[in-house]
Amino acid sequence: MQEFDTIIIGSGVGGLATAICLARAGQKVLVLEQHYVPGGWSHSFTLKGQRFSPGVHYVGLLEEGQSTSELYRGLGIANDMVFFRMNKNAYEHCLIGDETFDLPAGLDNLKKTLSAHFPHEEKNIKEYLSLVQKVSYELQLIPKLKGFWQNITVPFRTKHFGKFALFPLKKVIGWHVKDPMLKAVLNIQCGDHGLSPSRACFPVHCSVMNHYFDGGFYPMGGGGGIVKAMTNSIKRNGGEIRIKQNVSKIIVDHNKAIGIRLENGEEILAKNIVSNADPSITYLNLIDKKHLSKSLLKKLDKTKYSVTSLILFLTLDIDVTLYGIDSGNIWMMKDENDDANFEHLMSDTIATGDSFPSVFMSCTTLKDPASFNGRYHNFEIVTYVNYDHLKDFNGLEDYHNEDYKKFKEKIIDKLMNNLEKIIPNAKQHVIQAELGTPKTNEFYINSTKGNVYGTEKTLNQVGPFSYKNKTEIENLFLCGACTLSHGVAGATYSGVAAAAMILGCTSDDLLIEDKNQKIRIYDAEDTSTWPDWIHTKRTDKLRKFI
Repeated sequence: MQEFDTIIIGSGVGGLATAICLARAGQKVLVLEQHYVPGGWSHSFTLKGQRFSPGVHYVGLLEEGQSTSELYRGLGIANDMVFFRMNKNAYEHCLIGDETFDLPAGLDNLKKTLSAHFPHEEKNIKEYLSLVQKVSYELQLIPKLKGFWQNITVPFRTKHFGKFALFPLKKVIGWHVKDPMLKAVLNIQCGDHGLSPSRACFPVHCSVMNHYFDGGFYPMGGGGGIVKAMTNSIKRNGGEIRIKQNVSKIIVDHNKAIGIRLENGEEILAKNIVSNADPSITYLNLIDKKHLSKSLLKKLDKTKYSVTSLILFLTLDIDVTLYGIDSGNIWMMKDENDDANFEHLMSDTIATGDSFPSVFMSCTTLKDPASFNGRYHNFEIVTYVNYDHLKDFNGLEDYHNEDYKKFKEKIIDKLMNNLEKIIPNAKQHVIQAELGTPKTNEFYINSTKGNVYGTEKTLNQVGPFSYKNKTEIENLFLCGACTLSHGVAGATYSGVAAAAMILGCTSDDLLIEDKNQKIRIYDAEDTSTWPDWIHTKRTDKLRKFI
């Protein structure tokens, strides 16, 4: 029987980060992934030669010295990645009703741009955005405070966080900003945590906004570019990754995790088990309930998971730049009533109506210009729904029936109607249009109810109330979006934290300083910043297509 130091269940970026850290520390590491490619939500795939990334739409804080850059440098994978800087003047386009508002990179630029749109709110804009920045800083500072004197001064060091942490986003922004349209613009990135302003935890929203204050960046190769850098590092350090491996059980003996059992009956032993699956799948599907405490079962019963999604993977044969499409993301809302729009998405009207009240759109062939073949443009168009309202398909073993097919056709048409508000004749130029549903998410990602952000990021499920890396079962650890934080960077940090728990050190100890590591960043909008090899890559793609 095979035996490893650590087995990691699931190959999302959290699991991969754990594997990198442990393999570099000399452990014999095995990563098991049930899908046919590694990466979890960060994986990329191709449809008819066109690449799509369901879960990675942009990453922030990648400039030299910033936290995500330092994370990738510390993991030793920065040199293996290339990112494109999205439109600096509008990395986010907010289309609200008939009005458009662009969010530029740089906090001062953002303050100026919004103040030009809303001159009567200039003072409030500056104060509110400064508050967001301060709360985010203090949130990151808390776990770094060590020793008696630092801890005793926590109330002074984190006074903004302490004052506003217990309130929802809607209440806090209402205290600072009055214009409903401005509130909608400032809350547009609620889509990055999947909660309406009335339910969103204010510090979580601050963290999301702060992550993108200096703009958005998109990896060359889509999310798969990040995954490839991480898997290559694991292999270089002697780790092993196996795909198409369905884990049926975590073997627990005398409250100690000692190995896993695969669906085919094979058992593999390990000194440590790390689950990158969400807590409900980890505890309720992979472990017998007899091994779980009553308090844990009670917590699992109360746990709520984030929204699930509908994702249209679309290829168009048209020059979309003629319609103002660029490398910036597009957030489209029917009007400024963001809470009402979100409630509409969560209602049972998924397959009715002509379009969705809120959608996210992204043209990946403009965000990753090296992938453009000179003719076809790829889009990912996303909206959120309530899993429980997919009544016709829940519980069916084979949900690919005629009703499901009609449902998908209706959803594709609705999402195309949203797109046609920007590109009026888009339906006439469709090369392919494939829909990912919550059932797709369940099948490929194996997330509870197809959730996209792990646990719901409400106040009672984040920070001290989130699931911890270390579990009540000896030698069993968790990582991923349900623990430390969600998003590409957050989940990666969670993996480093899990490895630190196993090795008995700190996360900082595992992020190794290497002056030779540096992420390459080029402007998606400015070809003059591209090195020759990107121009060559682009030319080769054009030649192959022609």
